[in-house]
Amino acid sequence: MTDQNLDQIRRQMSETDEKIIRLLELRAELAREVGKIKETSGVDVYDPAREAAMMSDFEKNVQDDILPAGYLKAIYREIISACRELQKPVTVACLGPAASFTHLAAKSHFGGSTTFAFQSTISQVFDELERGRVNLGVVPVENTFEGSVNFTLDRLMHTPLKVIGEIYQRISHCLLSAEAGLEGIRRIYSHPQAFAQCQDWLRRKLPDAEYLDMSSTAAAAKMALTEQGTAAIGSILAASVYGLNVLAEEIQDHSFNTTRFIVLGNKTPVPTENDKTSIIFGTPHSPGALYRALGAFAEREINLMKIESYPLKDRLWEYLFFADFGGHEKDPSIDSCLNHLKTMTTFVKVLGSYPRAGGSL
Repeated sequence: MTDQNLDQIRRQMSETDEKIIRLLELRAELAREVGKIKETSGVDVYDPAREAAMMSDFEKNVQDDILPAGYLKAIYREIISACRELQKPVTVACLGPAASFTHLAAKSHFGGSTTFAFQSTISQVFDELERGRVNLGVVPVENTFEGSVNFTLDRLMHTPLKVIGEIYQRISHCLLSAEAGLEGIRRIYSHPQAFAQCQDWLRRKLPDAEYLDMSSTAAAAKMALTEQGTAAIGSILAASVYGLNVLAEEIQDHSFNTTRFIVLGNKTPVPTENDKTSIIFGTPHSPGALYRALGAFAEREINLMKIESYPLKDRLWEYLFFADFGGHEKDPSIDSCLNHLKTMTTFVKVLGSYPRAGGSL
């Protein structure tokens, strides 16, 4: 390729960039108009069903051999995030500080233009949203290897909030420190689940180190920055945010380690063609009670994606059940199923119906 050809292609790219800018400006103007209509109508700025439909359309229409769908979706996630903020700023509470895995998951879902309100505990995320101090919340609910997050399940049983979305985040752990190497590491800080997910590596590489629990991996990174002879297990982003050295990457015991996060809000999204519903239900303390309850799903051929027992803390050997299944509570078959289920159980609480995310646990 000659320099002349290269210059010509670069001019074409510059012209294309100018067209993209003009179109983005037009999209921003349209977004502001949509925001005015939403404000007048009392409609929330964040519309999970609409955004999920847009992402699905992008994936269907893109020429993957030219621009991979994943790249296009990442670009549009930021465009949507910026346009949403132009309509009305949205604040999302999540477990912090910055660069926690919950923050990474929330940012991947809402985009970088969103304002994040970092909380010290999962309960505080619920509290901030229940008190109306933030618009939305993101909390972890289960991990491929460590199972359910009990703090989240405890709050879901009693909260008036709705689950309005889900996010799957691959968890890649790094050992971070202000030290230059492993030799000087005497203490390691991290979240208990991070320790559990990296125990084989830690046993082999740092068997004599002291392990100290923190509220989040990002909080652990901040601690490692201030103490000599310490390290933290956290994300690669945490190393950049807090100025730490990455002593080791991919230290988790399983390469496909993934955490599922849920988005919390106040209003149930409208149905899409690819929804999931989450519920809690209780059964009578009698033989065959769970079997009969599950018949409500089997009779209608509803895909039960997950069911998990959860012990009642004030009643010995009695359990509630968390369940996820395909469909939206407003779908006729799901509505019929839930009404049937209520006749077979002591109670049923719908946690939420929401667009199903890509990925699975």
